[in-house]
Amino acid sequence: MKYAVAPEIFEQFPGYTRGVVVARDVSNGDSPPELLALLRDAEDSVRQRLGDTNIAEHPRIAAWREAYRWFGARPSNFRSSIEAMARRVVRGDELPSINRLVDIGNIVSMRHIVSAGCHAIDVATGNFELRPATGDERFVPLGGSEPETPLPGEIVLVEGNIVLTRRWTWRQGTHTLTEAGSTAVEFNVDGLPPVTRDEIAGACDEAEELIARFCGGRTEVQFLTMDNPSITIA
Repeated sequence: MKYAVAPEIFEQFPGYTRGVVVARDVSNGDSPPELLALLRDAEDSVRQRLGDTNIAEHPRIAAWREAYRWFGARPSNFRSSIEAMARRVVRGDELPSINRLVDIGNIVSMRHIVSAGCHAIDVATGNFELRPATGDERFVPLGGSEPETPLPGEIVLVEGNIVLTRRWTWRQGTHTLTEAGSTAVEFNVDGLPPVTRDEIAGACDEAEELIARFCGGRTEVQFLTMDNPSITIA
């Protein structure tokens, strides 16, 4: 399976890094109390760091707002996953526990103030690409059944003509939903400057540790960067 980032993205954001953590032969399911405690601790860390700030102006969130403006999305209408999560947590809400793998992705995201997403790859049959949409793709959002069409130029993660995530890090679709029975997944861990590649590598290391601790299986990490825009997931 090939996984690539289109050159247009690196032309605009040469410092962008997408860490890809692949986990196979994992056991998913409900999160145990110990993992739930880590989820709540991660929420507390966000409240401590962002609770007295203008969230939109935090450098790690402002970078995403600028990226969204670049491809034509108003950040006040469409918030990156990390901004939406941070706002929810800062106002006092707890994130729902979905399952072990999804909770791990949320923990890593909050600990590092980065966007992270988890996709089941045991249901994937084609190659993945992060690229501008043509407007001919199909997307079925979580909780929905009717397909949507992305706007031309919108950044999307696709498998062939199926959109897995709209607006880069905004909303995931149903096709690669990580469920209790998922046994092979890939985590995307995204960093726009000022987030560095080394920081993304550290976040990926934490993801590997948590997966091994709570889900077992085997993991590997690769990085999509301007100098390495395509990888192979074996």
